[in-house]
Parts: sequence; C-alpha cells; structure tokens
Amino acid sequence: MTTIDDIRENFSLLDDWDDRYRYVIELGRTLEPMPEAEHNAENKVQGCTSQVWLSRKDDRDASGEPVLRYLGDSDAHIVRGLVAIILTLFSGKKAKDILTTDALAIFDEFGFREHLTPQRSNGLRAMVDRIKSDARRAVEAKV
Repeated sequence: MTTIDDIRENFSLLDDWDDRYRYVIELGRTLEPMPEAEHNAENKVQGCTSQVWLSRKDDRDASGEPVLRYLGDSDAHIVRGLVAIILTLFSGKKAKDILTTDALAIFDEFGFREHLTPQRSNGLRAMVDRIKSDARRAVEAKV
C-alpha cells in the first residue's frame, strides 16, 4: 500500500513535470474500482470541472473512534491520480486526524498550485473540503 511518504519520495526523484504528471496518472490506475452504482449524484463532488465521485463508509477503530473509508473515481486520468493521493492521505484515517491534516500544504509541497489549472486546483480543494466536512460531521455525531 502506497503511503504519502512514498508519494513524496517518488515526487522528489522526478524533476520534470511531464514525468510527475505521468506518475500522478499511474497513481490513479491503482485506485480500487468503484462500483457503477456508487457513481451517483450523492457521491458526486461539486466544484470539480471533471466528474469526481467519493463514496464513504463509516467505521470505528478498536477504541470506538470514527474512521472514514473512501472509494473514489473520476472521468479524467490526471484527476483520478489526484483522487488517489487524497485517498492515500485520508481514507482509513480517524475523523479527528483528517481534520488536523493540512492536505493543501502537502499539495503545495508537491507543486500542484503552480502546475495545475485553476479549475483543477478548485476541484482539488472541493475534494478536500468534502472529506473534511464528512470528518467534522463524524466527530460531532460520534458516528
């Protein structure tokens, strides 16, 4: 299973942005397939130019803390890769840890702000906002 540190290390080895884009696309190919039934309006992320879906399964860890697990998909290759990075950061994590993770700082570290179109950057932010909102609700509701 790929970790965010693995992704960070691989990014540091790639100097050329064409190679980085190819790597992000490869990450998208590693996403667990999302059942067709999950490609629905409820799971669709608003604010993305491409179509993006995130389906959530609520769980609990051994101590009873809410844990959020996600499947994700997109109709655009590069966005599928961004979904893969987001799920590496958040899926299977405690809701309270999701709330303290600064995903946008990590994406800035990777250089996405300078190398993604404004529409893709907005979509990235929309995905992060959606997951953080889910985590907030889980913490508040003790899902």
